[in-house]
Amino acid sequence: MSFHPNDIQRRGRAANVMVALLLAFLTTRFFITQVMDHRKYSLQSETNRLRELPLPAPRGVIYDRNGKIIADNVIGYSVSVLAQKEDTLRSVLQRLSQTINLTNPQIEQAVRRFRRAPARPTVIIQDAPFDVVSVLEEHRTQFPGLIIQSAPRRFYPDGPIVSPFVGYTAEVSETELTQPAFADYKAGQQTGKQGLEREYESVLRGKEGSQFVEVDARGRIVRQAGGARPDLIPVAAPPLYTNIDLDLQRFVAGIFGDSLQGGAVAIDPKTGGVLALYSAPTWDANRFIGGIPAQYWDSLRSDPRRPLYNKALQGQYPPASTFKLATTVMGLEEKVVAMTERMPIPCTGGMQYGNRYFRCWDKRGHGSLTLQGAIAKSCDVYFYQLGIKLGLTRMLAGGVKLGMNQKAGIDLPEERRPRWPETVDYFNLKYGPRNWSQAVVLNLSIGQGENSQTILNMARFYAALATDGTAPKPTIARTKAERVQLMHLTPDQLDQVRAALVGVMEGGTGSASAIKGVKLAGKTGTGQSGKFENGKELDHAWFIGFAPAEDAKIVVAVMIEFGGHGTRSAAIASKIIQAYLKVTPVSEQMVDG
Repeated sequence: MSFHPNDIQRRGRAANVMVALLLAFLTTRFFITQVMDHRKYSLQSETNRLRELPLPAPRGVIYDRNGKIIADNVIGYSVSVLAQKEDTLRSVLQRLSQTINLTNPQIEQAVRRFRRAPARPTVIIQDAPFDVVSVLEEHRTQFPGLIIQSAPRRFYPDGPIVSPFVGYTAEVSETELTQPAFADYKAGQQTGKQGLEREYESVLRGKEGSQFVEVDARGRIVRQAGGARPDLIPVAAPPLYTNIDLDLQRFVAGIFGDSLQGGAVAIDPKTGGVLALYSAPTWDANRFIGGIPAQYWDSLRSDPRRPLYNKALQGQYPPASTFKLATTVMGLEEKVVAMTERMPIPCTGGMQYGNRYFRCWDKRGHGSLTLQGAIAKSCDVYFYQLGIKLGLTRMLAGGVKLGMNQKAGIDLPEERRPRWPETVDYFNLKYGPRNWSQAVVLNLSIGQGENSQTILNMARFYAALATDGTAPKPTIARTKAERVQLMHLTPDQLDQVRAALVGVMEGGTGSASAIKGVKLAGKTGTGQSGKFENGKELDHAWFIGFAPAEDAKIVVAVMIEFGGHGTRSAAIASKIIQAYLKVTPVSEQMVDG
């Protein structure tokens, strides 16, 4: 088959044009790639070659009022794996489990971390023991994607002693990562979980840094790519200064020891600064860092003494006779009683009201007393009659005004709201409109019945009694003092109330715990627990007091679960006050002559 010469020329020109167009297209694409998109592909190349490793920042150190360390940072080790795919990660973890002890839950947790942040190294062990690090270093060549980093680890020098208020830190959870408050957190990072660590997370959290490592095409680490840039160096958080007196906190913990269960709060009544806050039995915050050992966690959860339950902040207990001061304040404010007034019925060990006989704690009776004497002797019969004079409606409203249904407002997230009926409707709903009587006010007047208070809230109430009737907001961290008007008594009335509380310690139910040379004002209480042993109810022992009575520098509230009579708590509180004021106990002064 032959072609005409013109056809050959035409086809040749067409082929030349096609080749020219193809060359022009390739030249243009090469120019765009090599010149115009140079930065884009250069960055992509670097990204493929380099991997970013996070550098954790030290958390802010927490200090007590005297500069002693409550929470610090020490050097720890974290073990991570740099993997491109989930299958690769699982393979590495399976091989790692043959070298170190990795459980299936640890492996699955690591896989979940990878899914949440595949671009970051996957943390395998957050707080690796040195012996594990040593073994991994020996086998590092077998695991090219293995990363062993030194990182700051939280440490509490006093461990269990400070756990009730300092809390602990742990890895941010999957649930937290879905919340707006944790929008800038990434899987594997640490966050405060309880106490001060959680409350002041935004203050205590440092700024994470970064460094880069060079990897090959299979994602294996080849070498470090130099040090971190100045703008990527981790920045430590500023310190947090508190009102805690660490020496006093240690003293309180020593008194409770391993045998007592309950709580104690000590505050400065003028500023609201919390000097000590303890719950017994306690737990060790250091054991929570890097993951709680399963055996330790199970022992805490199964302990019938409930060490994880903060008794100072969360415990709700009948305040018993310590509440009689609230009844006193209500009576004085409503002008239904005076400090020198006697009630119509003298105490003979109890009183009849309707078809019930209401007993006094002292079966022998107290006779005819003034309000001041009734406080000193803690006479139930007197306060039954004061409750009747007030009436249920005024008593409930008075309790609300005194904050008996509100949190004290401490800067800790664990505080619970106390229980106090706000209106008569509470009883209508609970018992039915016709199934309750005014006798409920008799129980409320002596701190029993539908009344459960926290140790902290009662300490706040007594801080108002110790000063000018205003209650300070309890604070752990050093912040500006806030006060709220809690009661409206004249200065003379407050002096008389304080004198009655001094009478408790000098000749009343708390006289065994007096401090020579210091006027201690306070009130004992013996609250019903609902728990019986050998047919006898195991009462809670209360005491709340302050000293010096004329110019209080400390308020202490102590509650011992199933501790019996309030005199037991009074003895403990007296020792705490002595330790803070640095005075010699009465017994030692007598021995010294």
